[in-house]
Amino acid sequence: MSRYSGPVCRLCRREGTKLFLKGTRCLTEKCAVERRPFPPGQHGQSAGRGRKMSEYAKQLREKQKVKRMYGLTETQFRTTYSKASLLPGIKGTNLLVALETRLDNIVYRMGFAASRPAARQLVRHGHIEVNGAKVDIPSFKVAPGQEVRVAPADRQMLAVQVAQDQASRGAPVPWLSIDGERAAGRLLELPTRDGIPVNAQEQLIVELYSK
Repeated sequence: MSRYSGPVCRLCRREGTKLFLKGTRCLTEKCAVERRPFPPGQHGQSAGRGRKMSEYAKQLREKQKVKRMYGLTETQFRTTYSKASLLPGIKGTNLLVALETRLDNIVYRMGFAASRPAARQLVRHGHIEVNGAKVDIPSFKVAPGQEVRVAPADRQMLAVQVAQDQASRGAPVPWLSIDGERAAGRLLELPTRDGIPVNAQEQLIVELYSK
């Protein structure tokens, strides 16, 4: 299944929540969810009125929301879940940890990109290094102790500087250390569920895949 390439704001409206796919635009009054808080399409405003969602529909929507938030295809998401479910611990939490420790998400969390799609592009174009070596695979799993940085020759990129300026206004997650001047950071430890700022009911995803 190919990756979605249409207007990303439609995805946020379809899920009824902000997926933060447009960077700072999602935090302004221009956000599509704020302006049109109903599903896209001809019957969006009347869709779902008076109808109760089934348990399957709730599980499916939660899976779609998280998958779209992290920008994965269906195959990538299912593979990530399958691997996470084999690890000890809570399956839903393991899934979120696996998603959070992807290289593209780490770059986004460190504030070197304004959104996950922008972070994925930085990685693919070879602007990101892990422990000093270029890594251009967005799904690369970052391990505790590894340093992630923007390549020294690319630190002055406008997109990186703007993203860092915007990120400095918020609080970083506690499981990352960030050196803004070097455009570098380190994964201190695997995140716990409380340390993952994602509004998701991951247990619904586990229930969906357990059918």
